[in-house]
Amino acid sequence: MKRVTATRPTLSRRHAVGETSARSLLLTLLGEFALPQREPVWTATIVDVLDSLGVEEKSARQALARTAADDWLVSERVGRSVRWSLTSAGRRLLSEGAERIYAFGTPAPAWDGLWLILYVSVPESKRRLRHRLRTKLTWAGFGSPGPGMWISPLPAREAEVLSVVEGLGLDDGAMSFTARFAAVGSEQEMVRRAWDLDAVAAQYAGFVGTFGDLRPVSAHDTMLAQARLVHEWRRFPFLDPRLPGELLPAGWIGDHARALFADRRAEWAAAAQGRWRELAAQ
Repeated sequence: MKRVTATRPTLSRRHAVGETSARSLLLTLLGEFALPQREPVWTATIVDVLDSLGVEEKSARQALARTAADDWLVSERVGRSVRWSLTSAGRRLLSEGAERIYAFGTPAPAWDGLWLILYVSVPESKRRLRHRLRTKLTWAGFGSPGPGMWISPLPAREAEVLSVVEGLGLDDGAMSFTARFAAVGSEQEMVRRAWDLDAVAAQYAGFVGTFGDLRPVSAHDTMLAQARLVHEWRRFPFLDPRLPGELLPAGWIGDHARALFADRRAEWAAAAQGRWRELAAQ
């Protein structure tokens, strides 16, 4: 096997990322390239590509070891070298993640004006439980305009929120219902209090600024650019509640960012996948 000589990425490199980010970048590479191509990948290939993305070799190898320990990767020794394949559990994990990431890039469905409202109270003394509840509800797209109150413009998420509340043992004192906003107060003000859309817009602006004018020249740099594109996009399902257009500011930058993500990924896909196949075959 020939060791890869990686060129520097067209994106600026910051300081080497830590182990947690190394594993996250590894999962991005596996999901974007190893999952669809189904070919084993050499350790040297993974380490060198991660190095080009700012990950130190030690962190890259630790990320591989941890991912294998979780039964998402399996190793195979060939002579003095080692190559890695996804396990069935790893394929399932990455397929589910890819489905969520790419579905997030599609337009939001039309809204009928109904809100799902959840009231659930957790004592201040149980801070760890409060944090777990907030994390799970935020991931589900809920916002909190006031203490104990969580809202979502997607009533279809009722089963998901029920699972969260029951799983945390909070279902006895919780209440939920669906309703339309009435005459008292401002629906837009409720949205402003529930979600920090300015912060989300700032994250989208950073994404657009990074990838809007990026034009990698070589196939290798295209592969690196696509890896970073998908990796950066993975954050947005955690950040953006995907509110209906009626509740968003005019000219919402998230729409522009979603179109940019789809365009760049389609534009770079052939060269990026081709370069990964070359590396996997070496």
